[in-house]
Amino acid sequence: RKSKITASRKLLLKSLMLAKAKEEWEQEIVDKQSEKERYLSERITPLYTSGLSLSQLQDLCRELHEKVEIVDEERYDIEAKCNHNTREIKDLKLKVLDLRGKFKRPPLRRVRVSADAMLRALLGSKHKVSMDLRANLKSVKKEDTEKERPVEVGDWRKNVEAMSGMEGRKKMFDAAKSPTGQ
Repeated sequence: RKSKITASRKLLLKSLMLAKAKEEWEQEIVDKQSEKERYLSERITPLYTSGLSLSQLQDLCRELHEKVEIVDEERYDIEAKCNHNTREIKDLKLKVLDLRGKFKRPPLRRVRVSADAMLRALLGSKHKVSMDLRANLKSVKKEDTEKERPVEVGDWRKNVEAMSGMEGRKKMFDAAKSPTGQ
C-alpha cells in the first residue's frame, strides 16, 4: 500500500509543525513570565524605605520577618505533606508489586472427594447427616438392555440382492416391527 503523501511533502509538513510548536512553546514561556510578574506585583507591595527613622525601619524589618516566618511555616507544612504522600505512593506501589508476584496460580489436580467429606469440609462439626447420593438413583439391569438389542447382526452385503424390490422393503419393515411387537 503506497502512501498518498510524498516524502518531500512529509518532510515539509514535519518542519512546519516543528516550527509552529517552537513558536507556541516560546509564547508559553513569555506568558508564564508575565503571569509570574503580575502575581508578584499583586502580592508584594513595593518598599519605601527612604525618609524612615531607625525605629520605623526596625519595625518594618520585624513585620517582614514575621511574614517570612509565616510563609516558611506554610512551605514546610506543604513540603512535609508532599513527602508523606510520595512515601505512601511508593509503599503502595511496592505492595502492588509484591501482590502481583506472590500469588501464582498453582497447578490444579483432580481430587476425588465424597459428598460426606465435602459437606464436612464446608460445614465443619455441624454436619451430622450422611448423604448417600447413589441411593436415589434408578437401578438399571444389564440383562434388560441386552434383550432390547437385536441379536441378528449379519453382513449387509449378503442381503443386498434379497432386499431389493418391494418384497425386500416389506421384509425390512416387518423385521423392524417385530422386536417391538414381542
